[in-house]
Amino acid sequence: MTPGSNIPLPTARVTVDVAAPVRLDVSGLLLTGDGKVRSDDDFIFYNQPAGPGVTYRSGGGSTPDAITVDTGAVPPDIEKIVVTASPDAAGQTFQGIEPTATIRNADDQSVLATFTPPRLGTETALVIVEVYRRNGQWKARAVGQGYADGLAGIATDFGVTVEEPAPAAAAPQQPPAPAAVTAPPMPAAPPAAPAPPAPGAGKINLDKGRVSLQKNQTVSLVKGGRPLLSRVQMGLGWEPAFGGRDIDLDASVIAYGPQRNHIDSCYFGKLTILNGAVKHSGDNLTGEGGGDDEVIVVDLGRLPQEVTGLVFTVNSFSGQKFTDVAKAYCRLVDTATGEELVRFDLTGAEPQTGVLMAKLIRQFSGEWDMTAMGDFVKARTVRNMVKPAAAAL
Repeated sequence: MTPGSNIPLPTARVTVDVAAPVRLDVSGLLLTGDGKVRSDDDFIFYNQPAGPGVTYRSGGGSTPDAITVDTGAVPPDIEKIVVTASPDAAGQTFQGIEPTATIRNADDQSVLATFTPPRLGTETALVIVEVYRRNGQWKARAVGQGYADGLAGIATDFGVTVEEPAPAAAAPQQPPAPAAVTAPPMPAAPPAAPAPPAPGAGKINLDKGRVSLQKNQTVSLVKGGRPLLSRVQMGLGWEPAFGGRDIDLDASVIAYGPQRNHIDSCYFGKLTILNGAVKHSGDNLTGEGGGDDEVIVVDLGRLPQEVTGLVFTVNSFSGQKFTDVAKAYCRLVDTATGEELVRFDLTGAEPQTGVLMAKLIRQFSGEWDMTAMGDFVKARTVRNMVKPAAAAL
């Protein structure tokens, strides 16, 4: 589906799930003809999972959250049910994230339609799909309307009361979980117009060959619509500090589960993890020599299903700052052919001892995306990288 398009619903019960590379909170609102809820009871989410004709289902982190609409049980004064989504992590926007709504027959789970909103940027919440009644017929429409002030903006726009004042639209953040309250309604926050992606944002694929990523840019590891490879090699390299001094940088990869839970870390002190699915080449103490300084091989096909994200990091064990490093890069190589597929050159540095270089995220379809990060943190060891890397997923 494309924004604004609609389909008739061939079944009385439909489920809308919303998937993304990160954990999302999904909710549904029952709206009357004036576009408002009748009361806070019409806001269906994880703390209030059932309403008249509408139910919420948590995916538990392993599958998407979903809203199910039983059109036969929806009260006659309700004209539409809007399905919303927002990143679970506080302050995270949809920039570089592509949520996809899938509309299914709730009885047999067959797919009726899918919709991925385009051109997302600073939005922290979306009205992604609406199920609505028109001339006695139930339909679904692709919306993709973004809000820069999180679920509070959506809630107040549709007449739901919230416990705390909504943040200003210019300062996006994740609000507290909505709940039934007694405070008077806040003024409705107008929806934010979809912002153009920041430089480097957005997803591309490998159809045109080798890709040079910019910070925050994402590449899907597919070509011609099909997964390109199952075994990859991440090479990380750097040059010695200016003035010829040696610098001991350490490359690592940290594996996470669907709720950003740390599963294991592969680094110079632990060269193999996950039953051999991830292997490290060993430590380079100086950065001398051409080519990759350290290499991590990942057999994507052998990774346990519980592993949904990998973050590749580099940290300065010797304590030197990245402003003293001549240059650093990471590149993804097809181990079968030796072909370089993706490259990210870290062109700007900060006076920190750690950097999150890139992440690989497993999509619900089973494919993997790579996103260039280039985020600096204060961390000299992989152990200190675990929390900031989880927060960046």
